[in-house]
Amino acid sequence: MTFFDALAANLLSPAVLFFVLGLVAALTKSDLKFPEALYAGLTIYLLVAIGFKGGVAINEAGLGKVWLPSLAAMALGALIPLWTYPLLRFGGKFAAVDAAAIAAHYGSVSAVTFIAATNYLKAVDQPYESYATAFLAVMESPAILVGVVLGKLATSKRGASDMSSLKAAMHEALFGRSIFLLVGALVVGALCGKRGMDKVEPFFVAPFQGVLALFLLEMGLVAGRRLEDLRKVGPFLLAFGIVMPLLHGCLGVWLGQLTGLGLGGATLLGVLASSASYIAAPAAIRMSLPDANPTYYLTASLAITFPFNIALGIPAYLAVARWLYS
Repeated sequence: MTFFDALAANLLSPAVLFFVLGLVAALTKSDLKFPEALYAGLTIYLLVAIGFKGGVAINEAGLGKVWLPSLAAMALGALIPLWTYPLLRFGGKFAAVDAAAIAAHYGSVSAVTFIAATNYLKAVDQPYESYATAFLAVMESPAILVGVVLGKLATSKRGASDMSSLKAAMHEALFGRSIFLLVGALVVGALCGKRGMDKVEPFFVAPFQGVLALFLLEMGLVAGRRLEDLRKVGPFLLAFGIVMPLLHGCLGVWLGQLTGLGLGGATLLGVLASSASYIAAPAAIRMSLPDANPTYYLTASLAITFPFNIALGIPAYLAVARWLYS
């Protein structure tokens, strides 16, 4: 399968097409709107499902295969904000708090981008390590913590209120809804194993693709409403939201190969490294760095990087992996 065949397979998948449908609805000013409770329910379902399935996969594979690439994934998540922050601060001329907030989002990860990547690999018959969900779980928090610390160091007056805010941010980064559900379900799946999966498979496996399609329809609506903000964020952030994911994606693929992952697993690590959070990170940043401008970090992650990865990035990272492994 050529790159363009793979690209067509990705663009014509139900998940991507529902995302496009949401974009069209937003751009045409449709009155389509998801109730907040439904959006929350879809998010909970997806996080629990991918966490549980990843835990079962870890149970079957054993910790011996998982620990090294997971440690590398965690380190990568923590390091990405350290080089994106100065680039945003001095190259993009962003205020310190805004640069830290954006850096935190790009070091953290997007669960839905990860799910879209696994669907894509299945569509092109590319096997991958099913325990790769562990990488998703361990990459969520470190980048948020590093980003918050960078923001505090740049703007703090070392007051008690700043320490209190930092503690609150650490609590949100470690125990916020998305991270808690993902890691908690991962642990449950690891403890239950295949026997536990047999009991809940009709709920967590069969309906998964339909729930994902609905979630991406909502994401298309949200991203479409953010497209107008592209004029505010400027050409630098637009370029940043495309170029940095490509660089991080290639780095993630190379790191996956270095730690012994197969071609598919390395692709998924590249996808995670390239993605930007729009669930866990915004909640933590809003709490700990309230002066950061949401227009910057939400538009960059949700209206630039997310659509780029969903449409073009995922096939590109697979192409890089195939080249590296050839």
